Amino acid sequence: MKCIFFIIVLVSSLVSMASAIPGTATFYQQYTPSACYGSTPEGVMIAAASDSLWDGGAICGKMFTVKCTGATNAVPHPCYDGKTVTVKIVDHCPGCGGTLDLSKEAFESIADPVAGVIKIEYW
Repeated sequence: MKCIFFIIVLVSSLVSMASAIPGTATFYQQYTPSACYGSTPEGVMIAAASDSLWDGGAICGKMFTVKCTGATNAVPHPCYDGKTVTVKIVDHCPGCGGTLDLSKEAFESIADPVAGVIKIEYW
């Protein structure tokens, strides 16, 4: 029985990783007001969507799991190995330099914030 459970967990993990989308992430620190929820706070494990994801706000409330995969600049090894964070899209980041603009708390849970911008996979 434990073997079957292990196989199910392993297959689920592989499916999630196989469907991961590459991108980049930055971070921000002022969370309200937001384009999706106005002045209603939505916690700190949140993110803003870039123009390419925004789709007129249809992405509001969607949850993504994000993993740091590498540096985009001279900061060596910014990723905290194997760490992921789940964030809720609460805002729009027009003209943003990354695919996702993570809250500082979400960013620093997967990478060194000194990096500023990181390569990510999200699903």
